[in-house]
Amino acid sequence: MNDAIIIASDHAGVEMKAAVVDELRRRGLPVTDAGPATADSVDYPDYAAAVAGPVSGGAVPRGILICGSGIGMSIAANKFPGVRAGLCLTEEMAALSRRHNDANILVLPGRLIGVEEARRIVRAWLDTPFEGGRHQRRVDKIAALETRLKK
Repeated sequence: MNDAIIIASDHAGVEMKAAVVDELRRRGLPVTDAGPATADSVDYPDYAAAVAGPVSGGAVPRGILICGSGIGMSIAANKFPGVRAGLCLTEEMAALSRRHNDANILVLPGRLIGVEEARRIVRAWLDTPFEGGRHQRRVDKIAALETRLKK
């Protein structure tokens, strides 16, 4: 199974991104850091696309995005077909995003939670499987909406 993860942030999430990359590598996961490398001001849609594009296209199964509130990254990432990006502020939200929604991108709010909370959220997100069952029907309906709205 491909367990690679791609991660990016905007300037507000650079510090948290470094801590999350460290957490992922400690778990032995292959990680691609799509930037940025510094806290100089950048435009979050560019970095959302750098993660959501490969996830949408199937090059990597999961991604993580971090911006100040997490809202901008969530909006931008969810424009990509097949992306289910979930903004999570707690471990419970992270687990539910996986269990019920099969979220393939985790979005973290760099200005609203601390680094240790982010690490716990990432662990919960990685360790929680998708339940399928009635939730699969709902995920399938989301995919059908994407197809219908593309026309």
